[in-house]
Amino acid sequence: MAVHRKPLAVLAGGALIATTLWIAAAPADAAGLSPFDIVGRGATVPFVEHEAEEAPHTGTKIGPTRFYGQLPAEASGREAVTLDAAGEYVEFTLTRPANAVTFRYSIPDSPDGTGRDASLDVRVGSEVRAVPVTSKYGWYYGGYPFNNNPRDTNPHHFYDEARTMFGATYPAGTKVRIQVSSTAQSPTFTIDLADFELVANPIAKPAGFLDAVEDFGVDATGATDSTARLQAAVDAGRTQGRGVYLPPGRYTLWSHVIVDRVTVQGAGPWYTVLGGRHPTQRNQAVGLYGKYVNEGGPSQNVVVRDLAIIGDIRERVDDDQVNAFGGAMSNSTIDNVWMQHTKVGAWMDGPMDRFTIRNSRILDQTADGVNFHTGVTNSTVTNTFVRNTGDDALAMWAQDVPNVNNSFTHNTIGVTLLANHLVSYGGRDITISDNVVADSLTNGGGIHVANRYPGVNGATGVSGTWTIARNTLIRAGNSDYNWNFGVGAIWFSALNGPWDNPTINITDTDILDSSYAALHWIEGQTTGINLRNVTIQGAGTYALQVQAPSRVTFDNVRASGIAQSNPIHNCVGSGFQITRTGNNTGWYTDTPDCGPWPAPQWNHDGGTPPTTPPPTTTPPVPTPNLAAGRPVTATSQTDVYRPANAVDGDANSYWESANRAFPQSLTVDLGESRSVSRVVLKLPPAAAWQTRTQTLSVLGSTDGSTFGTVKPSAGYTFDPASGNTATVTFGATSQRHLRLQFTGNTGWPAGQVAEFEVHAS
Repeated sequence: MAVHRKPLAVLAGGALIATTLWIAAAPADAAGLSPFDIVGRGATVPFVEHEAEEAPHTGTKIGPTRFYGQLPAEASGREAVTLDAAGEYVEFTLTRPANAVTFRYSIPDSPDGTGRDASLDVRVGSEVRAVPVTSKYGWYYGGYPFNNNPRDTNPHHFYDEARTMFGATYPAGTKVRIQVSSTAQSPTFTIDLADFELVANPIAKPAGFLDAVEDFGVDATGATDSTARLQAAVDAGRTQGRGVYLPPGRYTLWSHVIVDRVTVQGAGPWYTVLGGRHPTQRNQAVGLYGKYVNEGGPSQNVVVRDLAIIGDIRERVDDDQVNAFGGAMSNSTIDNVWMQHTKVGAWMDGPMDRFTIRNSRILDQTADGVNFHTGVTNSTVTNTFVRNTGDDALAMWAQDVPNVNNSFTHNTIGVTLLANHLVSYGGRDITISDNVVADSLTNGGGIHVANRYPGVNGATGVSGTWTIARNTLIRAGNSDYNWNFGVGAIWFSALNGPWDNPTINITDTDILDSSYAALHWIEGQTTGINLRNVTIQGAGTYALQVQAPSRVTFDNVRASGIAQSNPIHNCVGSGFQITRTGNNTGWYTDTPDCGPWPAPQWNHDGGTPPTTPPPTTTPPVPTPNLAAGRPVTATSQTDVYRPANAVDGDANSYWESANRAFPQSLTVDLGESRSVSRVVLKLPPAAAWQTRTQTLSVLGSTDGSTFGTVKPSAGYTFDPASGNTATVTFGATSQRHLRLQFTGNTGWPAGQVAEFEVHAS
């Protein structure tokens, strides 16, 4: 359907506040569904969304496809319209009065990867507005964390969004064209969709508030850096107990403003816009940050509302703090904020408590939309719209400190380019409810529950009671380009260690038109999963993809439209234990498949299969890294290069022994005797590491005191050109403790290991 409607209204400045309007009913099948077709779930948004491919146009419709690296695969609904000649257009018809539009587009990158600038005309009535468009915030290449070099393979992150207000409010029935005026600056323009809205007048300064412009000289023209002056304004607001008002304007900040015990009020996200980046120190950029714990934080009682933070981040550098929000804020709220072109919308580092993001938009990030990282408790993201994130859209990561009682509720998420729409890495008593997600691209799915990533195991791992209820997943899951098999729409992992006997209740959930499997288990032992009143409608491969043991209860789980005649793929046999109650249909068999991975069959456009399916391959049997996060000791270390770096999952950190003191050893405790037959050793992948050969042996022990030889001493070469990785194989042996004994290194006079992985095969 050409128009997708939800309950819709606008508070002053464009806040996501609902009134009741007509709601489109979802069609009987899942093909072509928009996330705005789902009644009663997801965010209430202040716009009406129109898909370009369903509007009149003079261009060429592209798609559907779901293959990573193809332009239509990143479009909403996996289809778009390409315009390649002057005068070509897509024409939308307003269904509600509107005075503003946001449109999603893609133009080709420049040959050198620095970005191409152009413009598109927005024509409404007699009004013509030339709206700038660019490729500077898209087009990433190579492997994670990606780069801007077109000579590398793996191009992706093709789309961006532009917005403009009209000069008047136009009634329903008005035609609005997005049209090419010239192809001199760009040979093609691809239009994905347009969001039309009625933006209210600017919010006036509340009584008693300080005025950042009038009282502190903050520059509303954006011509000068206002970081110090805005910092002075919010500091005065804190000490005087007064809020700080930012009137309409564009404000340039070259670095963070630290907020604590203060309200920062804008005139609305279409009027008050914060942006900027330091011209030479590119790791400094606009952001409103709380105080970290080691700086006297967390900040308390912060409110930021009714403004936009639109940054200038064109690359992904994980160590750079160039997020719209960050640090630690307790008892604080982000309300009606537009976040775009930053690295992460909000990367919040705890410990911190009772933090809320609500009624907001998070668009076009190079990494996550939101991440609750390390000891975040009683916090939530709700009624928020997220699209085009370069990593997880909404994530919780309990690294080293438990995350407890957090929730993601009533959010709508579209087009997640890498990883998952909704995920919690570890955590206790987590709620993920009433969300709608659509269109995941690679390396993740719609909802993920996992003991994965450093610091997630034991007390920080998956535990307690989880409520995953009333969610709708559309075209979720995808092909993982590392694993070479599909990832499920909802998937579970215990890579770092078994779950701690949680209760995971997944109820009243719809999994629609999954790109590969609907449900997926991988890596380690999971338990306590209960599925009740779950509908699986369409799956590109299987209903269940089982690659790891688990215990799961199915109660009224109904499946239809499964591409494979056998609905379950299971190569772990009786290790996957199923309990069935109620009425279950369409997903169960006593004789699961355990053959090669099939090519997916997708239900878009009446079930047309992909035109270039990936080859059928024999599924690799993924084995968990048994050493991840386990206790580790060494005979010595140099400086900060401690033994724990070798089991933290990060190949950029490493252990190094004392220099010129061979032999040296590194020993990991697997916790119990395990059958092992392979060790994978890594050094940092940076090109600064020259090729070297380390001479080492592998020893094993069941009691930690008496060690025998598992693999005799030999030389292993680490070459940056091939990933700086060496694999040591040996006959299967049962050991609790594995020790690397180093006697030489041609590149440095010490033992060096960035990752010490232990595998069963």
